[in-house]
Order: sequence, then C-alpha cells, then structure tokens
Amino acid sequence: MSEPAAEDSLPRQSRKVLEALRAAGLEASVRIMPDSTRTAKDAAAAIGCEVGAIASSLVFMADDAPLLVLTSGRHRVDTQALAERLGRREIRRASVDEVREATGQPIGGVSPVAHPAPIETIVDDALADYAVLWAAAGTPHAVFATTFGDLVRLTGGTVAAVD
Repeated sequence: MSEPAAEDSLPRQSRKVLEALRAAGLEASVRIMPDSTRTAKDAAAAIGCEVGAIASSLVFMADDAPLLVLTSGRHRVDTQALAERLGRREIRRASVDEVREATGQPIGGVSPVAHPAPIETIVDDALADYAVLWAAAGTPHAVFATTFGDLVRLTGGTVAAVD
C-alpha cells in the first residue's frame, strides 16, 4: 500500500477532505493509490483489506433530496427497505450530475465529508464489524483510514441496516 501523501501534493478535493478530517480533531492522512479505488472491490484490492472494511459513499435521491449512504463494501443497498425504514416515498440512485452537485466530488471518489453543504447520512451498521475502515477521499485514487465511531461522528450519520 502507498504511504500517506504530502499535503501539498494532494488533489484539491483530497485536500478539502484532509482539512475536514483535521478540523474534526483527527490525526488523519490521505493515501493516493496507484490503481483506481472506484469500486469497493478495487479499493480492497489496492489497500489489502477485506471488501467489507470499505465504507462506500453512495449518493441517492430520497424524495428529491440527496441522501448519502455509507455502506460496507460487502453490501448492496436495498433502496425499498431503506425508504420504508426512513419513512420516504422513494429512494433512487442519484445521477452523475446530482452526485457532483450534492458532494462536489466525482462518483467513485465521494468522501463521507467535505461536501458543499451538509447531506443527510446513513451509516451501515455492518461497518461496526471492522476495527479500521477505508473511505474515499475526494477522488477515485484517494483514500483515508478511519473507525466506525469516527465515521458516525464525522458525518453526524444515523446508524442503520441498509441491506
């Protein structure tokens, strides 16, 4: 796995993620991976961890408002069940443009933090099964390590089953 990147060498979006992590009091670092971490499977292979330890940031539209779901790489989000749990009429995948507008980041690189405005966030309860989690840091090649507790605290997310 790669070493933590020097802050001044990070892409702009990854610097914003690092700033948000540090503003939250975390001693975090961002790693730039030589291979894409766009999918949970790709990220796990690049990092050398279980796919379930990847905290995938997926953006949905819940009754026309953005919803960020941080899910374990071992799960697929059941949008119908999640809509019922949250009392929403419909949850659907956000379009590329909706993802960029809500997060300021590209699909495959969406971080749990550093968005232009707060986004309602759901954190998959299965992520609690892992001591160390890995999340995207603003680009499809950047990641950072965190814990379940810090992820919930950072995002102000609601812990729930998503599958």
